[in-house]
Amino acid sequence: MNLTDPIFTDADKARAHLEKTRWPHGPVCPHCGVVNEATSIKGRSARAGLYQCNACREQFTITVGTVFERSKVPLNKWLLATYLMSFSKKGISAHQIGRTLGVTYKTAWFMCHRIREAMAENNPAPLGGEGKIVEADETVVGGKERNKRLSKRNPKNIGAVGKQVAFTLVERNGRARSFHVANVTGKTLRPIMVANVDRKSALMTDDAGQYRPIGKEFASHESVNHGIEEYVRGAAHSNTVEGFFSLLKRGIIGTFHHVSEAHLKRYLAEFDFRYSHRVGLGINDTMRTDEALRGIGGKRLMYRRADKACYA
Repeated sequence: MNLTDPIFTDADKARAHLEKTRWPHGPVCPHCGVVNEATSIKGRSARAGLYQCNACREQFTITVGTVFERSKVPLNKWLLATYLMSFSKKGISAHQIGRTLGVTYKTAWFMCHRIREAMAENNPAPLGGEGKIVEADETVVGGKERNKRLSKRNPKNIGAVGKQVAFTLVERNGRARSFHVANVTGKTLRPIMVANVDRKSALMTDDAGQYRPIGKEFASHESVNHGIEEYVRGAAHSNTVEGFFSLLKRGIIGTFHHVSEAHLKRYLAEFDFRYSHRVGLGINDTMRTDEALRGIGGKRLMYRRADKACYA
């Protein structure tokens, strides 16, 4: 798959690729869930790619019940937008998507948020496990590093400076999972950590006080003291999650410039998706794009819900 692939210029070929990706065992009825029991409806008056389920008699296409449903944008442009967002390591702006696809900024903005919704994990398994290491850290998004240092000394300072905080868990040689949190305290972070990290994991953090009581709930907990310029001590370090933050911040600063509080969680899901499906794990651009396309099902994002805040 590359930018010259016919699926990015021909709507029919795009539909065929999407059907092959989402329905490897035949059409799946979004109304009753029956697999490969549908008849393709042909004729001049029939929509392209229309099927009728032989079980419940309902009609459907590949986009019904997905984030692409009821969109007037051709499927080939949807696939191109998904590909561009999947292979752009630091993200791609809605303005650039709009110029590339030949659509308005408003349309491109909404398309990007729909694709981010598809990239979000459904019922994800816990990170780590026996013999595995999970790193945890938080960062201020859109602010100066000074604000991060202030938050380390006193979590209440985050609210004082009015910055957005991203909290990320990274499994070494594995996946990343990020959250938008209101503040950095043990009360805020503990529910996230115990729900998303296997208790048999080894936990690695910096020396922030909120991690000390939480660390006792895992197989082991080690920390490094950045205040005295200690960054690595044997296997103890948080450099993996710091590397994730470097990508996130380069994307926010260099590509998006500003991310509103209402939409930060969607941008985090986008960066999590690319990191968790990176080349280092044996996943190339084509495989990553197809994985995003498989995630469009069972999700809807209406414009009014997406547009709670100003464009981001």
